[in-house]
Amino acid sequence: MQIFHKFEDIPADFGPTVVSVGNFDGVHRAHRSMLAEISRHAKARSLKAVAVTFEPHPVRILRPDAGLKLLTPTPEKLRLLATTEIDAVLLLPFTRDLSLLTPRQFAERILKKKLRAREVHEGYNFHFGHKAAGSVELLAEFGQEMGFTVKTYPEMQLRHETVSSSRIRELVRQGEVSRARYLLTRPFCILSTPGRGRGYGSKYTVPTINLNRYEELVPKDGVYITRTRVGQECFDSVTNVGNRPTFGDELFAVETHLLNFHPLELGPETEVEVHFYQRLRNEIKFPSIDALREQIARDVKKARRYLHLLKLGGA
Repeated sequence: MQIFHKFEDIPADFGPTVVSVGNFDGVHRAHRSMLAEISRHAKARSLKAVAVTFEPHPVRILRPDAGLKLLTPTPEKLRLLATTEIDAVLLLPFTRDLSLLTPRQFAERILKKKLRAREVHEGYNFHFGHKAAGSVELLAEFGQEMGFTVKTYPEMQLRHETVSSSRIRELVRQGEVSRARYLLTRPFCILSTPGRGRGYGSKYTVPTINLNRYEELVPKDGVYITRTRVGQECFDSVTNVGNRPTFGDELFAVETHLLNFHPLELGPETEVEVHFYQRLRNEIKFPSIDALREQIARDVKKARRYLHLLKLGGA
């Protein structure tokens, strides 16, 4: 998959194309369905399948007070898009100049001239151009004039849930990570590095890792059944999200306890990726460390059983 970071990166002979424009936060089930369709259409017509997306997310420029937390930071979004069959991503810097393009300017400059679009595929609620004034109906009108057709996708519903980035963000904030997993087609995850100041040596011998501060979306405070990738190794795990009240901590932390642990190489830049499968319980303050240890033992037992059954099911 090619990645173009600006218009000038696009080769003069690139295209014609089948295009979808969107934020693609989470690259969830509905995104994947549409991207598979544009890839199929592109292959059938010997065209290029292209996803157009933005950095940063437009909401962070247009409504900075909204405090948007993303399901997938840009590097993770690009990695997930690369697992689809599209040919290229145009990752546009979302600048003031771009935000001021009228719907017509957006369609003409980007879709017609830069990408030589022959088809544009969008969700039913797609809006574009300055102040989101453009709709899919207007896009279809432009398409008739500019030489591309528009395919519109209805809202996807699964198990009485709307498959959308905003709904998945809401589920994760509520701790409903198992429901979010179904809409994403994979577990919600966070990617960070180990917390600083833990005295790492050549071998790490403690089965609990605190993650560095993570600026994007994390699940609701609580204890979760997880799987954790440390560098190139994967471990079953139980992860606490919150402030560890039993120890009197005041700082928020994501702390993951590796179940099938063995000493391993761990440095300050080692990638730690936590995949959230199921919420076990709220984070609570226990009367003693022994009471906490007893609860952790129960959590670990539940997690082992859950993950064992998950593996039997082929997950």
